[in-house]
Amino acid sequence: MTSIAPPEPKKRQSKLRRFGPPVIGLVVVVVIFAFVLPKIADYGSVWDAVQTLTWPEAVLLGVFTALNIVTYAPPLMSALPGLKFIPALTVSLSSTASTYIAPGGAAVGMGVSFAMLRAWRFRAADITLAVTLTGVWSQLFQFGAPALALGLLTLTGTAQHGLLLSIGLIGFGVFVIGAGALAAALSSGRLARSVGDRAARVASWTLRFLRRGPVDWDGQSLVDFRGRAMLLLGRRWWALTLATIAGQLTVFLLMLATLRVFGVDTAQVGVTEAFAAWSVGRLIGSLPFMPPGGIGVVEIGLTGLLIGFGGDAAQVTAAVLIYRALTIVPTLVLGSIASLTWRRHRPAAA
Repeated sequence: MTSIAPPEPKKRQSKLRRFGPPVIGLVVVVVIFAFVLPKIADYGSVWDAVQTLTWPEAVLLGVFTALNIVTYAPPLMSALPGLKFIPALTVSLSSTASTYIAPGGAAVGMGVSFAMLRAWRFRAADITLAVTLTGVWSQLFQFGAPALALGLLTLTGTAQHGLLLSIGLIGFGVFVIGAGALAAALSSGRLARSVGDRAARVASWTLRFLRRGPVDWDGQSLVDFRGRAMLLLGRRWWALTLATIAGQLTVFLLMLATLRVFGVDTAQVGVTEAFAAWSVGRLIGSLPFMPPGGIGVVEIGLTGLLIGFGGDAAQVTAAVLIYRALTIVPTLVLGSIASLTWRRHRPAAA
């Protein structure tokens, strides 16, 4: 009688790999808010600035916050035909809220979007295309914005900070490489197959070091993706582009309104300078090795740049903290509600 060997137990993930990144991220946040920011501006002065807020100013910030939230939906609607506003907003809020909670950044949000849309019976290929294109368009904007800001500051003769100069040049390089790679992959089926095969080999080789199996895609997968992408972008590239720009710029307008409300006027920080600081902070917050949502790191980087441009320390710190609260807290609250009720919003087209 042949004996059957019991299956080998799965190796447990080490505690360091499992809990290390969240703990490190928490430590970074605590250090920044407990020790670094108070060195820049005393929290008492910040609270004094907050208390000067009038009702009309509070309403103005509420309007810009609402405007920012409603622009979450159009990019996904543009990339996934048949998806209406409320379901798109539900998915977008849920996925964005997850990036503020779980380590992994955009990858976590993309996974949440895919799971919800798949449960609504959208085709996996269509979801993959939509989530990928919205992610690529967003990343292209985030890498291109610091380079644009650097160019605008150069034209106006404004002295650039070393951080802005470095990130602007890096962002420009990544933007050119990313846009070029996307254009090349879409321009030729043969090139798409070659790039896909090489990428699959590199990904599988990398996964071996993580003790995971090879990827289940190859060059043909990229060829198929190219065909679907060209068909969709041929009809909707302009809608996706405008929706992405609108969604990003409403966040900037919210920050700019917050600065002005707290007394940081154009004599201290101009619109171009504010855009430069915001674009750098936005890019830093999107990096995968940062704490979820870039919490702590974005605040210190944005505050330092705005003060470096001439903003008052207490007013800038108050504005940055309120701006970050207005971009994170409503999304977390509404995203949590959306995560609990998303099954009720299943679109008929699905």
